[in-house]
Amino acid sequence: MTDAVGRPLEHERAVDAGTPLIEADRLSIEYEKTRERTRLLALYDFTLTVPAGEFLVIVGPSGCGKTTFLSAVAGLVAPTSGSVHFEGAPVRGPGPDRAMVFQDYALMPWRTVEKNVRFGLEMAGRRGPRHNDAVQSYIELVGLAGFEKSYPHELSGGMRQRVGLARALVVDPKVLLMDEPFAAVDAMTREIMQGELARIIQETGKTVVFVTHSIDEALTLADRIAVITSRPGRLQEIIQVDLPRPRYEKDVKASPRYQELREHVWGLLQQEVSQNLRSGVE
Repeated sequence: MTDAVGRPLEHERAVDAGTPLIEADRLSIEYEKTRERTRLLALYDFTLTVPAGEFLVIVGPSGCGKTTFLSAVAGLVAPTSGSVHFEGAPVRGPGPDRAMVFQDYALMPWRTVEKNVRFGLEMAGRRGPRHNDAVQSYIELVGLAGFEKSYPHELSGGMRQRVGLARALVVDPKVLLMDEPFAAVDAMTREIMQGELARIIQETGKTVVFVTHSIDEALTLADRIAVITSRPGRLQEIIQVDLPRPRYEKDVKASPRYQELREHVWGLLQQEVSQNLRSGVE
């Protein structure tokens, strides 16, 4: 693991340089492929730390274990070897301190926007006026005021993803685990949602671990980018993103530094994708 060349980033958000919020130590995760009666090694000897307050973006070739890592942090899959710690304690299962935001929205079609956002609170037994206020507050934060009584089929893809984000935020998790949340929307909506997410995270100060295949999305959002090797996934490089915010402005994306970082990330990914093609990895 090496550091990318470049200047140190002056964070606009508070990042706790003390004890990591998330720490994966030599993590390996292997799955059993039932039909083939074989084993698939998704992650191998994977080591990564995430401090509180950081926006970490993970990129890598398809099938390299990015989602597997999120699932391990969420407590949805267990390590085969190594460990994952959250706030210094081993991850033993899911908890309200870690919230997942999925690519496919995962909304309940029979529930309104308000009731979808409220779902996590209900599961945690949190009811009452204070929680009603929280639901409304986060609906407003994600820009859905006026759509409280609407159903998912009445919303655009971007609006549905806003509901998923509000549902994750309302339980006040310490970290958001986001698995390609904007992959299913059109290019224009995706750029708008990137800007909205950056604003929301700036306002809430949440820690985020975000998976994407888009280099531009990574550069727009990240404090750091973790580049993962082809399967089995290992940490190839950590890149500090020393660009001013907001980064969706044209002058930032046209800057020499932006292009330098983009080419650097692309070079790392191109090397891994080429290796996949030569070895026949899907």
